[in-house]
This record gives sequence, C-alpha cells and structure tokens, in this order.
Amino acid sequence: MKILFVLENHYPKIGGVETLFKDLTESLASKGHTITVLTNKSPGDKLLAKESYMPNLTIIRKNFFNRYIFTFFAWIPAFFLARKHDIIHTTSYNAGLPSFIAGMLTRKKVIITFHEVWAKMWFSLPHFGKISLYFHYLFEQLLLKLNFHKFIAVSQFTADSLSANGISSDRIKMIYNGLDYTEFENIEKLEPGNSKFTFLYYGRLGISKGLDILIKGASLVEKDFCLNIIVPLEPKTLLDDLKTRIKENKLEDKVELFHELSFDKLKSRVSSADTVIIPSYSEGFCFTAAESIAMGVPVISSGNGALAEVVSGKHLTMKTFDADGLAVCMEEAMKGNFDRTELKKFMLKDSVNNYIDLYTNLS
Repeated sequence: MKILFVLENHYPKIGGVETLFKDLTESLASKGHTITVLTNKSPGDKLLAKESYMPNLTIIRKNFFNRYIFTFFAWIPAFFLARKHDIIHTTSYNAGLPSFIAGMLTRKKVIITFHEVWAKMWFSLPHFGKISLYFHYLFEQLLLKLNFHKFIAVSQFTADSLSANGISSDRIKMIYNGLDYTEFENIEKLEPGNSKFTFLYYGRLGISKGLDILIKGASLVEKDFCLNIIVPLEPKTLLDDLKTRIKENKLEDKVELFHELSFDKLKSRVSSADTVIIPSYSEGFCFTAAESIAMGVPVISSGNGALAEVVSGKHLTMKTFDADGLAVCMEEAMKGNFDRTELKKFMLKDSVNNYIDLYTNLS
C-alpha cells in the first residue's frame, strides 16, 4: 500500500502529533508499505535536508515558511504526490485543507486524525486576541464540514467531541495513540544536582497547554522546589510570554528552561524528576502523560479532555482548574500524597494494526 502523509510539522519537531506520526510512518514502512511524508520546512529548520530517505519512507520538506502559507499552498505538491499514492492521511489543523483539496482533485480517499475539537473553548484560551481566536474557531468549523472519508479520534473524549460537533458515527474511528514501551526501559537518570523536590513540564508551547496556570500556581507554593520546563524555541512570542511570566512571578531562582533536547536527554531529565505537571486546558490524548507514566514518574494533571482516560498509576488531579488548584496538588506531591490506580498501557503495535485495518478497508 502507498500512503501519502500531509503534515504541518514532522519529527524532529516536538509534540504529541509529531510523536504519533513518526512512530506510525516508521512502523508502516518497516512492514513494507511505501510511505511519503510531505511537511513544512520552516526557516528554523536549516539543518534538515529537503528530502530524506530510509527503506520505504521518504520525507519531503517544502519551504512554506509558516503554517498559514502551508495551509493554502501545500495542496500543490500534495496534488502531484497524491497521484502516485493510494490514500492520503492528514491531521488537524493546518494540513487538513490542502490534503482535502489534493484528494478531491486526484479522487483519492483522505482520512484525518483529529486530536482535539475545541469548538467554543477557543474563546476561553489565553495569548491570542479575540479576532484571532474567532478565525481559528471558524477554520476548525470548516474542517469539520469537509467530507473526509474518516475522522480518526485519538481518544474517546475526542470521538465524543467530533460527534457533538456534527460528525456522524459511521465516519468516526477511535484509535488510541501508541507507545513503544521498550524506549522507556533502562533510562540513565541524571546525577542529582540538589536535594530539592523537582517538578517538570515538557511539551509544546501551545495556547492550550496551561503554562499561564503552571507559573501562577508555582508562585503560590511556599516550600522550596525546582521547576524544570522543557519547551521548543518556537513560537518565540509564546516563549517570550513564558519568560515574562516567570520574571513577574519572581520564580527565576526556581525555574530552569531547557530547549532542543535529544530524545535520550529528554528521557533522562523526565525520569529524574519527582513529578511531571500537565496543566492543560484540554488534551486529545497527551503523550506527555503516557510517557511520564511509562517512565514511572508521578503526574499532576488538570484532568481536562482525555487526561482522565490516559493518566494512571501515581497521580493527582487538580480539584479546581486554576492556580490555586495546581498549588494544592504541588504541595500534596511534595508530601508524597498521590492517588494510585491500575497502570494503563497504550501499545504502539495495537495502534499501527488498527490504522492498517482502516487503510485496508478504505482501499
């Protein structure tokens, strides 16, 4: 089977979406399927080749400079590539429209993995202005109106959200994201730099990630602690906002920022933390939660979105979704007062096999 993936970002970009499609494309290629990835090569990706190859997997990076140009012009290379493939697989948000256009012009079936449906939640998110949030809301509504052959939901929460926003049940397929748990075995931990309790956040600089709540909540905790924050360098506006919040809340002595860590260094730092914090406004799945749990690190989460489906083991859930609710959980974590539930696993092989079954039934 020949499958074209049209993705706004791809590995080594950081984030749950990038993790999903790196693992999925490589697994499909290893099973003998011919895989092509079309993605954006932004100005910050100078060291990445325009094209890279491994057996059965080709990654093509085009210079679209930003996500909005990608949205409206990526259909052109996607059109030429789609003619040589059986199926187009894309993802929300910005890659959805060019994929749909390419599929329509080539009469190829297009499936879209939807990670989250925010709907009216757009208007409660920080950082963006009201006009910007309104246009993002309208674009999401447009995607939901397009006639994709299948909408893949990465959790039951996302499946329910798609249904609530007008997608018929016969067009929704729920496939959990998967992890290769062997990658989280025998991790070399860091040598302790001090005896302070260490909290850690890692993930994208997204407007829904709750970094505003993280910083404000941390400022309310009276006990001494360290807070490691691992985020990319882009978008610069959100990174600058994070740094400003750290300074305004007088947390410079407690917070340490890290960027562009290799996967091995990331795992070492996460596994060496005492607790990982996930203060998101919403999560469609949350690789951060699943990976942290796989490494045996307790999690504090907002409980929003699919977090209730994914979080297990030693964990705490914020009773109120605000800075005070987070501060209470941080103080309980420092006392070792965690809730405990049976561990959940999300196997990569199950996820890949479910996708293969879907492709086969579509072709």
